[in-house]
Amino acid sequence: MPDSLRLAVFDVDGTLIDSQHNIVEAMSAACRAHGVEVPRPEAVRRIIGLSLVEAVAALLPGHEAERHRRIAHSYKEAFAALRLQHERQEPLFPGAREALAALEADGWILGLATGKSRRGVAAMLERCGFEGIFATVQTADDNPGKPHPGMLLRAMEAVGAEAEATVMIGDTTFDMLMARGAGTGALGVAWGYHGVDELLEAGAELLIEEYAALPQALRERRCALVRP
Repeated sequence: MPDSLRLAVFDVDGTLIDSQHNIVEAMSAACRAHGVEVPRPEAVRRIIGLSLVEAVAALLPGHEAERHRRIAHSYKEAFAALRLQHERQEPLFPGAREALAALEADGWILGLATGKSRRGVAAMLERCGFEGIFATVQTADDNPGKPHPGMLLRAMEAVGAEAEATVMIGDTTFDMLMARGAGTGALGVAWGYHGVDELLEAGAELLIEEYAALPQALRERRCALVRP
């Protein structure tokens, strides 16, 4: 694996930030606005990571595509309103900021691949003080939704990284399947919205239980790849 070009691509919701409460509340508000049954919170958590219209369709399969699009639009409005409430901010998971800094110090290029919109990602980056640290930001606005490998493929193309030197870091099976489709490494985090067994079944080659373990896990993976 080349020393000069190693790419670590992060999911956002459930991996970097804990956004489940706002997502559940916004989806509930959107469904109520359209007079459809409000899904259970656990059902909403299951679809976090998908692009928005696909997530709504997965939650409400009995409705037509146009209603899915209208509900998705209402979700965006509800989520934007929640974001303005100081008490509803989405916290970083413990150790995330320190892990990103450690990876940068180790020479990793950082990227994002997320089902969030560009607007949502921009708000998160500003709120967390992360502007400028991610060399490539891929969203569902510009790519097919997960688990399609398009986001990862474009991230690698944007920085000139090879698949063997790229690792996708995420909390859902959608992230692991995307990595498998793109031919990259797949590292699952145990604190997110899908279970550890599911991540392994979907293709996670590594699992971590806290961010403090991430830099060493990636160093060990790199050593294994370059070992004769």
